[in-house]
Amino acid sequence: MSLCPACGACPEVVLDVAKEEVRIGEEGNLVRLNKEAWNTLVEKINTGELKTI
Repeated sequence: MSLCPACGACPEVVLDVAKEEVRIGEEGNLVRLNKEAWNTLVEKINTGELKTI
């Protein structure tokens, strides 16, 4: 999924269940989160520990 599907220039978020990782960004500017890191991020968002800015 794209973070901003309207423009196509925003980072892509790829949830790869087979590799148990999430990739955010594009070639040359990419972050990979393993299953545990992704689940921690989601948990912090869901509990309100991470908020909008």
